[in-house]
This record gives sequence, structure tokens and C-alpha cells, in this order.
Amino acid sequence: MNLREATDRVSKPVWVGLGFGLLVGIAYLDYITGVEFSFSLFYLIPISLMSWAINGRFGMAFAILSSCVWIAVDIWSGTRSSNLFAYLWNATARLGFFLLPVFMVRLSRAMEHERVLARTDFLTGVLNARYFRELAQMEVNRSMRYKRSFTIAFIDVDNFKSVNDTFGHTEGDTVLRAIATKIQTHLRKTDFVARVGGDEFVILLPETNKQTAPVVMSNMQRALLKEMDENGWSVTFSIGVLTLTAPKISVDEMLGRVDQLMYVVKNGGKNNIHYASHPEETIAIKLDL
Repeated sequence: MNLREATDRVSKPVWVGLGFGLLVGIAYLDYITGVEFSFSLFYLIPISLMSWAINGRFGMAFAILSSCVWIAVDIWSGTRSSNLFAYLWNATARLGFFLLPVFMVRLSRAMEHERVLARTDFLTGVLNARYFRELAQMEVNRSMRYKRSFTIAFIDVDNFKSVNDTFGHTEGDTVLRAIATKIQTHLRKTDFVARVGGDEFVILLPETNKQTAPVVMSNMQRALLKEMDENGWSVTFSIGVLTLTAPKISVDEMLGRVDQLMYVVKNGGKNNIHYASHPEETIAIKLDL
């Protein structure tokens, strides 16, 4: 679990209460210590917390509130200015200082959003082909080092063009999103799925050998076919599956081989799964669908 997920597990009212509690506590300490000690940096704590845990607008509101509190503490502590403009000037300067963590959090969020966009497919939300290749290379390296098996599967949606031609591209997009969602529900947290073409998906299954792969992929195909049937979408799935152990091949060669396995199914009547293991010979397993 990352920091963002941990933050989201706590309700917003709890964060707000914590933020106000911190602000009141800091203001009280600022008041009782007098003007000799500066507490300006400590006001950044609740501001940063609100910006991160809730949103930038709430953080900005807390920055304004903290600036007003700081001015009030100065007045109650006995600090006097010659005119009202001096109070406004100080409040504005402090507000500018307090807004720094708000902008930093917003910049961090924007950068994280860009990183996510660079790794995911815009339509389905699964990984894109480029990032999948990076993960696949890491798995190849790990398999080479520890001699562990992993499996890669290539899924092509049969007759997908007919959905676009009959119902339109909007419905076609809905089909692709439904397929991606259904695939993800059948994967472990350590597995990965990516959209690598218009109607093509590829799956990476670490720690999955040639005995386990048929069970996983057969169950997934049945679940996908059931989903399509329940929604009235007349599409099926041609799937190529390749299990590798310490493979001395590149990611491009690995993807090429599993793509060929998929085309064996495509050219043999579609809606089936063709399995192989590297470097052993390929085998075909017919499904009782």
C-alpha cells in the first residue's frame, strides 16, 4: 500500500478535525511562547496535510486561515503595528509563504498524474504497450536469475469489427473497457494486463508454470465469454499462451512468439487457446465451451 492509498483510507472529516486540531495547538504554543520564538514553519504542517489528504482548494483555505490566525496571535501577544496597512502587508506576505506547500503538493499530484498517463491506456485504464514491455523485461531478467517460470498470454477479440459496424465505435469502446475490467478481476496483484492494439490485450503472469497456465487462462476465457453473452456482444477470444523459464530471448521475440500462437487459433477457427512452453514444442488444448 502506498501513501496515497493509506491517506484515502481515512475519511475527510477525520483529516479536517486533525488539521484544525494541529492549527489550534500550534497557535496556542505560538501565543504562550511570545514574540521571541517564531512558529511560522509549524503552520505549514496542517496546511500541507490538508493539501495532501483532501485537495488543493482546501489547503489554500487553510493557508488563508493560518495567516489570519498568525496575525491574531501576534496582536494578542502584544505586537502592535503603526497602521492597518502594516497588518495587511504582513498577512499577505505570510499567506504567500503558507501557499508554498499547497503549490508543491499540486505540482506533485500533476507529475504523478502525468506518470500514470504515460503508463496506462487512455481508453481502458490498463497498462499501455510501452510500460508493459518494461515490466516484461524485468520479469525476463528475474526468470533468468532465479530460474523461475512465468507465463505471457496474447488475447485477440474475435469479430470485434462487427460490433463497431453494428453498434458504433462508442459501443465498441464499452466492450473493450468491459473486457479489460473482467480480465483484471481474474488477475492477482502481481499480474499485469496491457492493451497493445485496437482489440488486443497481453497478460503477464509471474510465477505461473505450464501446469497452472491452462487453468488460469481457461477460467478467464470462460468468464470473458459469459460477460460478452450477458451483454449481447457477439465476440469471442483467440488466445495464445507461452510459458517461459529462464528464457534467453528478447521481449520483442517473446511477444512475437505468443502472437504467433494466437494466430494459430485465429487461423484454426477462432475462440480457442493455444499453449506452448519455451523452448519446448507447442501444444494445443481444446476447450469444452
